Amino acid sequence: MATVITMPRLSDTMTEGTVATWLKKVGDKIKEGDILAEIETDKATMEFESFNAGTLLHIGIEEGQSAPVDSLLAIIGNEGEDISALLSGSAAPKTEAAAPVAEEKTAEAPKSAELPAGVKVVTMPRLSDTMTTGTVATWLKKVGDAVKEGDILAEIETDKATMEFESFNSGTLLYIGIEEGGSAPVDSILAILGPAGTDVSGVVANFKVGGAVEAPKAEEIKTVPTTTNVVEPNSNNNTSGRIFASPLAKKIAQEKGINLAQVNGSGENGRITKADVENFVPGTAAVSTPVQALVEATSAVAAVKPFVPAGEVFQEEVKNSQMRKVIAKRLSESKFTAPHYYLTIELDMDNAIASRNMINGLPDTKVSFNDMVIKASAMALKKHPQVNSQWKEEAMIINHHVNIGVAVAVEDGLVVPVLKFTDQMTLTQIGATVKDMAGRAKIKKIQPAEMEGSTFTISNLGMFGIQSFTSIINQPNSAILSVGAIVEKPVVKNGQIVVGNTMTVTLACDHRTVDGATGAQFLQTFKAFMENPVTMLA
Repeated sequence: MATVITMPRLSDTMTEGTVATWLKKVGDKIKEGDILAEIETDKATMEFESFNAGTLLHIGIEEGQSAPVDSLLAIIGNEGEDISALLSGSAAPKTEAAAPVAEEKTAEAPKSAELPAGVKVVTMPRLSDTMTTGTVATWLKKVGDAVKEGDILAEIETDKATMEFESFNSGTLLYIGIEEGGSAPVDSILAILGPAGTDVSGVVANFKVGGAVEAPKAEEIKTVPTTTNVVEPNSNNNTSGRIFASPLAKKIAQEKGINLAQVNGSGENGRITKADVENFVPGTAAVSTPVQALVEATSAVAAVKPFVPAGEVFQEEVKNSQMRKVIAKRLSESKFTAPHYYLTIELDMDNAIASRNMINGLPDTKVSFNDMVIKASAMALKKHPQVNSQWKEEAMIINHHVNIGVAVAVEDGLVVPVLKFTDQMTLTQIGATVKDMAGRAKIKKIQPAEMEGSTFTISNLGMFGIQSFTSIINQPNSAILSVGAIVEKPVVKNGQIVVGNTMTVTLACDHRTVDGATGAQFLQTFKAFMENPVTMLA
């Protein structure tokens, strides 16, 4: 039967599109994957490919014309097929829309059944170029909830990050196809939206799920019995006993030792937010003051008895996130396939400190030591491109462009935003870009494309007081620089012991591409730039 193809939503802000060029004409044979047209969005001109095979029976928007998203773009079907009913709107058409990156994809209607009026099938989106399966971390809506365009439906774990997934349709959530914790291939049925009360059992029965993995059963956490006062669980959470909380709220609660069952959620459907955890005040315990506790402890000394262990073994099994699995897989492959070796050097940071203070004294200017490390690394890589390489079995790739990845700790693991053409950026540009990308990475707003294409990586733990450490190479890079804290200590200058500031950096190298002498020469150049920052401004 004929398939109606609508104007796709090719960007998150797109409301209408313009057909720049038709690459097929009515009567042409279409194969799945053929480029039908070039469509101008509010951001770019993009090729629009067909996900169906057949004959192009109708073109609804001519070249140069614009139309809103979801307008009739074309009809594909069998040669000679009568499509008059579709053109007159008297039949419910089967529709196709493109699956934009990091956006909701509305699936085609199953071939064996028509979609009821107003019903949209939402499938597991492809949120990164390497994503093949996704895991639903959290549902923010439940069956029966009203959904508006732009509402966040769920948090989905990809192979790179946990991302918020918003709806581009309005309606009632009629069906959830993948429960929390469950994984499924891209394009599997994720949810169904439509008018309240619509029977979608036929749609579900005719949709090929494509191998969705059943969500694991929630595990009970055993708690140690106690005689202290018990605070009742949060009454704002749902009646099933499950606690809804954002990933960041869960992490903060774990760090602070807060029982989420005692926290009142202010978010949608009683969902616990970061602010709820940070503002939480524990209930009154049986021992109300430290003084009373001290008195009781002192009194107990008078009648010392042998200690009899009375606790319980307490363990918690935490399901590995998709990000954690990918980190484990990639770093294991790097460590066990690339022969790592490490070169460590100590830098005199006195001039760097003075230069930074001078730069930050200018109006509307602020750079960090990490920005200076990134700039010095980029300039040193231009002088030593062998360090900016990658290994392949048949050939070594020497990159003459410099794209530096900056490791950023996020709630569920680690991501590496990439500064493209870093060597062409000023210190202030580096600082602003790193701040922006790191901030968006921590709130899951960074795009997968912004974490691709690095030629060298920097990991800085100096802000945590770590003086020296080694890192595992971020493949396919050949090296990664580990940056420690600036330490004030006695140093020898001009034969005299004085107070100085030093910083230790360690370069991890892949011996297949970077020999020891090459790595050492890179560090010497890097050291010269860091110890004389004015040379980076030339």
